[in-house]
Amino acid sequence: MPKQVDHEERRRRIAEAVCALIDSQGLEGVTLRDVASRAEVSMGAVQRCFRTKDEMLRFALDHIGEQVTGRAHARLVAAPAQSAASAVGHVVGEVTLLREEHRAEARIWLAFLAAAAVNPSLAASLRSSYADLEGLLTRLVAEASGSVDARREARAALALADGLTGHVLIGQRTPEEAEELLHAHLARLWESG
Repeated sequence: MPKQVDHEERRRRIAEAVCALIDSQGLEGVTLRDVASRAEVSMGAVQRCFRTKDEMLRFALDHIGEQVTGRAHARLVAAPAQSAASAVGHVVGEVTLLREEHRAEARIWLAFLAAAAVNPSLAASLRSSYADLEGLLTRLVAEASGSVDARREARAALALADGLTGHVLIGQRTPEEAEELLHAHLARLWESG
C-alpha cells in the first residue's frame, strides 16, 4: 500500500523551510536544494508542490501573513479588550512585530516587502495581506471613534507598524521606543476622535 502524503502539511513544511532560509540567509539564499534539505523532503517533492520558485515564495509569504493576521485575531479572542480603542492597540501591537519572539517573522516579512518592490506577484500577495489587516483595523477604528476617517487611520497604523518594525530591526529604535511611538500615535487618534 502506498504511503499517504498530506499535501497541505508538506506545503506548510516547505513554506516554513523557505521562511527559515530567508531569516538566516535572506531571500537570495533560498534555493530549491536548500529548501528540500531544510524541509526534509526530496527536490522532486518540492517541485510537485510548487511549479515554480515564485509560486513557492508566494505561498511562503501568504503563510507568514496568515500567521500574523491569525495571531492578531487570536489576541482579540483570547484577551478581549476593554474597549474598541484598546482592541486597535492590541492588533497594531501584534502587526508591528516588536517582541523578541517575533523578530524572525519581522526579518522575513521585510525581506518579502523589499522583494515585492520588484516582483509583481509578491506585491499582489502583500497587498492581499495588508487588505485583510486594513479591513480588521478599519472596523475597529470605526467602532472606537465614529468621527475619524477609519480607513485612513487604519492605513496610517499599518504604515507606522511597518516603519517601526524596520527601525527596530536595524537598531534605529529600541522595541520600547517603538512601542512608545505607537502608543503616542494611537493616543492622539483617540484625542482627535
